[in-house]
Amino acid sequence: MSWLKSNTFHHEEFSDLERLCEAKKNAGLTISLCIPTLNEEQTIGKEIEILKSELIDRFPLIDEFAVIDSGSTDKTGEITTSYGVDFYFSGDILPSQGFKRGKGENLWKSVYQLKSDIICYVDADIANIHPRFVSALVAPLIHHQSVHYVKAFYERPIAHSSGGIRATGGGRVTEILVRPLFSLFYPELTQLFQPLSGEYAVRREVLEEIPFPIGYGVETSHILDVYLRWGMNAFAQVDLDQRVHRNQDTIALGKMSFSILQSFFNRLKKHGKVGEMSDLSNVYRSLQAAGLEHEEITTEIVEEERPPMIKLPEYLERYPR
Repeated sequence: MSWLKSNTFHHEEFSDLERLCEAKKNAGLTISLCIPTLNEEQTIGKEIEILKSELIDRFPLIDEFAVIDSGSTDKTGEITTSYGVDFYFSGDILPSQGFKRGKGENLWKSVYQLKSDIICYVDADIANIHPRFVSALVAPLIHHQSVHYVKAFYERPIAHSSGGIRATGGGRVTEILVRPLFSLFYPELTQLFQPLSGEYAVRREVLEEIPFPIGYGVETSHILDVYLRWGMNAFAQVDLDQRVHRNQDTIALGKMSFSILQSFFNRLKKHGKVGEMSDLSNVYRSLQAAGLEHEEITTEIVEEERPPMIKLPEYLERYPR
């Protein structure tokens, strides 16, 4: 049986939450839910309300719920705590390691801060949030011991300023950048519909063993590192039908792609996929036109990496072997 057939699921397969909670109890597992944030006051309240009411208050699926923040200047923290959910500034976690702003940094710090066997990550900007964004992702980990890392996939309609949505679009960096790279160097990974999706659930013993780029390279790097160490059968993916969220403009996507490429090329060298390469530039260059005037805009983007958490003495003290 091919991986695509055996390890691809639909969220409706796991819609019985009472049964899922019983299976979780029988497996002796605990689950943490983490939302990484930076200035998400417009959507964080709705997400917390829906996920907490269904997956903690009504069904005991989630044992720990936390928001880990990069330094919001809006009301993200105030809203989070008003719902009784833990709110952490990532700079206050492992202060000996300092603070670096970025989504990957928040995810890395969560491995230290959150205590459960499984950590489920959900982005903070989902307009059509539903409990399945968590329950359907942790389900394969509960039911299948061989599965270690579960990714979401979905249709990604584009929301626009009029308040409506277009039925197609989204996933642009995946299809234009990551899928071609996987096709060239790691063809088996092209079976993942959306390797860059921000919703995924992972076992602690995997998260603590892999490095974390602090920025947008984190998802791609995770896929490559897990694949090289645990193989394709460690992955599963779940169809969540549709995800509605705000989309970034082309310039922002270019910067995202630049970060991903840095992490990707670093792994090509590490995995012996390419020969000697000169040092890569950390400067992203874009062009801006205003009438007849043209200007080159340069942005330094350094995709630093945090080491595997298992290498930190503080982590080993908190989670003894």
